[in-house]
Amino acid sequence: MFEPRRRPSPFYPLLVALSLVAGLFIGRDMAGDAGGPLTVFNLRKPTSSDKISQVVDLIDAQYVDSVAKDQLVDEVLQDLLQRLDPHSYYISAAELRAAQEPLEGSFEGIGVEFSIQHDTVMVISPVEGGPSAAVGIQAGDRIISANGEKLAGIGITNDQVMTHLRGPKGSSVVVGIVRSGMAKPFDVTIERGKIPIHSVAASLLDDDGTGYIKLVRFAKNTHEEFVRAADALKADGMKRMVLDLRGNGGGYLNAAIDLADEFLANGRAIVYTEGRHSPRQEADATRSGGYEGTPLAILIDEGSASASEIVAGAIQDNDRGLLVGRRTFGKGLVQEHIPLPDSSAVRITTARYYTPSGRSIQRPYGEGIDYMDDFEVRASHGELLNADSIPTDSTKTFHTVDGRTVYGGGGVVPDVFIPTDTAGTSAFLTDLFFSGTLNQFSFNVADRERARLHARYPDSEAFARKYTVVPALLDEFYRFAAEKGITPRPGEITRSAGQIAMRIKAGIARNVWGDDGYYRILLEEDRAYQRARRELAEHPLPVSAD
Repeated sequence: MFEPRRRPSPFYPLLVALSLVAGLFIGRDMAGDAGGPLTVFNLRKPTSSDKISQVVDLIDAQYVDSVAKDQLVDEVLQDLLQRLDPHSYYISAAELRAAQEPLEGSFEGIGVEFSIQHDTVMVISPVEGGPSAAVGIQAGDRIISANGEKLAGIGITNDQVMTHLRGPKGSSVVVGIVRSGMAKPFDVTIERGKIPIHSVAASLLDDDGTGYIKLVRFAKNTHEEFVRAADALKADGMKRMVLDLRGNGGGYLNAAIDLADEFLANGRAIVYTEGRHSPRQEADATRSGGYEGTPLAILIDEGSASASEIVAGAIQDNDRGLLVGRRTFGKGLVQEHIPLPDSSAVRITTARYYTPSGRSIQRPYGEGIDYMDDFEVRASHGELLNADSIPTDSTKTFHTVDGRTVYGGGGVVPDVFIPTDTAGTSAFLTDLFFSGTLNQFSFNVADRERARLHARYPDSEAFARKYTVVPALLDEFYRFAAEKGITPRPGEITRSAGQIAMRIKAGIARNVWGDDGYYRILLEEDRAYQRARRELAEHPLPVSAD
């Protein structure tokens, strides 16, 4: 089993510094008349601000072997900043360009947002609608290889990862994956493609007037995309809205503020930031909101972070809507982007986000806390299955505008808890999903029957209502899976047949009608969505007023 490298002791930098100093004196004494004393530190007493540059210059001038000085500086800066908190970091010029793409442009590759933590490539999230999402890559996966070449270990860089994972549309890469809860690594073949950089993954209207919008990021065009989608649903008769922020890792602060403003009345607080050197700055709603009177529910989970939490917190604290799902990620640190002369940049935490009631969104971090394995901690504590296991700090109580008590301690706790759905799961289903077998079969069916499907079903809504995955098609699928070497264990077909049929149907819909068709099928069995839909229909929430 692959194990990430342990975080070094907090005393490690001190030990390194002492070793360097001791080495200087030993080297000076051994040099004698032949080499003379070293003089780098004799020029003047080094201050804390220039020690790093002096030591790097010393290494460049005196070290026994040649070194890549620029790379060494990058690594020192990265390690220095990551010792402050989980979200302060240094980013090279090349990495900076790549990091901006998911929020500002498009690219060709496998479609994952990732971060290198403790020398391991961690998947933050698969890009919605991209190749990795199609084959089942998920947040928390560790990528350890690409086409047999190792992508984990000391010194791995973003550039190296992107070089291996990116490539022209249509080319393939075999990616090695380590996943929590699975005993062994496994390989997934991913066909690279054009990665869509849209914020709205799906928008659709149910027959009872419930509008659904799936938002996957907060980018420059998020507000514009949302308004366009919401206006279209409203024109078609939307009476209430379910906004899905599950798995949305955030993005631009202004995009979150603009979105919250759509639902909150003029003057209502949205968020404020404050830090030791950053005076309090507040963002309030304006008169421009177009959906202040629309009953609203927001779906959240452990993958909802940063900007998603700002929106969720603002809606909850203003008693403007219903939060349904599980506790959010807990990322409430504000980073200031500081460009450097070589086009690289530093992103350093300067403040914290606070919800209108005064709650800090940020969950605990620091020595003794495995920040990146929070999902595993939640699972082991039972939080994903039981609301009573959600940690709340009773010493940090806050109140919404209507007087409801809410708690601090990290993340935003939903008003209605929905446990992780484990119904129909099996090792067979996992193998089918992550091998790409389900996706490939669904594509084959859609490709060969596309004309017939279009002729019989005018849109994805009709397809969702009328199409059935018949036993003959399931039998064909099981034969297809067997040809791929994937066979069920006793009882697994009975346990997972419903999930398999739904995934085949959803996959066919995606290949024919796009993501709207895909989500329409999945929502039929989505407990969080169905609960939100029912709550809004039975108990429309009061809206905020001027």
